[in-house]
Amino acid sequence: MEQKKRSSFSSRIGFVLAAAGSAVGLGNLWRFPYLAARYGGGIFLLVYLILALTFGFSLMITEIAIGRKTRLSCIGAYKALDKRFGFLGWLAAFVPFIITPYYCVIGGWVMKYLFTFISGNALEAADNGGFFSNFIGYDAGSLSSTIFSFNGPTPWFILFVLATTIVVIFGVEKGIEKASRIMMPILAILAVVIAIYSLTIPGALQGLKYYILPDFSQFSVSTVLGAMGQMFYSMSLAMGIMITYGSYMQKENLLEHSVTQIEIFDTLFAFVAGLMIIPAVIAFNGGDPSQVNSGPGLMFITLPMVFDSMKFGTIIGAVFFLLVLFAALTSSISLMETLVSVLMDKAHMKRKTATIAITASCLIIGMLSCLGYGPWATITIIGMQFLDFFDFISNSVLMPIVALLTCILIGHVVGAKVIADEVKEGAGSFHREKLHRVMVRWVAPVMLAAILASELATKVFHLFTI
Repeated sequence: MEQKKRSSFSSRIGFVLAAAGSAVGLGNLWRFPYLAARYGGGIFLLVYLILALTFGFSLMITEIAIGRKTRLSCIGAYKALDKRFGFLGWLAAFVPFIITPYYCVIGGWVMKYLFTFISGNALEAADNGGFFSNFIGYDAGSLSSTIFSFNGPTPWFILFVLATTIVVIFGVEKGIEKASRIMMPILAILAVVIAIYSLTIPGALQGLKYYILPDFSQFSVSTVLGAMGQMFYSMSLAMGIMITYGSYMQKENLLEHSVTQIEIFDTLFAFVAGLMIIPAVIAFNGGDPSQVNSGPGLMFITLPMVFDSMKFGTIIGAVFFLLVLFAALTSSISLMETLVSVLMDKAHMKRKTATIAITASCLIIGMLSCLGYGPWATITIIGMQFLDFFDFISNSVLMPIVALLTCILIGHVVGAKVIADEVKEGAGSFHREKLHRVMVRWVAPVMLAAILASELATKVFHLFTI
């Protein structure tokens, strides 16, 4: 009965745009440029491209094939392959349950900055971190005054959650697919426009050379681990998203071809994100690539100062944050949809009821991250604010574990042939079948174990040195 009622994307391009939209998120915009600058520019790009064609492809096609074969959300999909691995579906579903609330908090920050630039107050945002610190750390004295003030992050967080909810509640074809068809082309155009403008800034050529030309003397194991980690996070893997979207994919659509298009779009966007940011930031800092920082520091502190130094900087800044908003929305939609799909499959809820339930939980849990830098800043978990802790647990611990166990399930329990047969369903072909088999059985597990060990070692070292 579940399979008969299963929603689906109306076309292959609809699926590709939605899946690419999920992959193209904040990680491409604030993590990729930082890693490229840190690990030698061009050599990092080269390593990343190789991994995209091997490691990223193998994991993504595995998850999408699992979804399309079982026509179930992640919890039911893993159990359908092997009952002993039913727990893995719950573990995979727990990842977006943790990520969605704090991701929407960051989406709210983006909305605030977009409003600031559109309203002509860009100069306020370009004060070397003061504006950002005052915004996320806003405390009006009482909890109610803090929550309802647009000077703080809470109303913006709520608006972003509601924007995500509206799309998800309309369903796969009328909501997610339609929104992706609108936002993804606009996002691509805006990215190219900003990248071209960034390259016209005096001093940008030095940053472009650093970004494009490989410096093999800077190649190290850290370069591979950095590129591997970014590839893993940027393709929406190990959080049930690609399994969920795969379950909405029609059987007649060519699976390998679709995955290839997704990885091309994601890789191109990451590359263009580097073009947008690295030359401009390096030029702004007098040719020093070490000043390309990561995360919120890059997005909400460094870049507003860079825009302020540009001619037409207010306009460019507004366009940039509109782009970031679209990227954040396409990812948050996929995160929420994964959770809604689980409730529809396991609790047999209607879409509207499931969406409202997930929205409510997102708003409640998100308040921890939303107020974690303000009224509740004194509350920490192993030395981390709520948002940082949720990010660490999901990205650095759970996701590598889920992906590693998925590789064990496919490579050593049910067999890689299960995926190959699904990819070749109908008139499909699987040109990279041998690559996939080797990656899933041997190479990817080693890579994922290395990522997990590296992340945990870094965190433990940090805890014992603070």
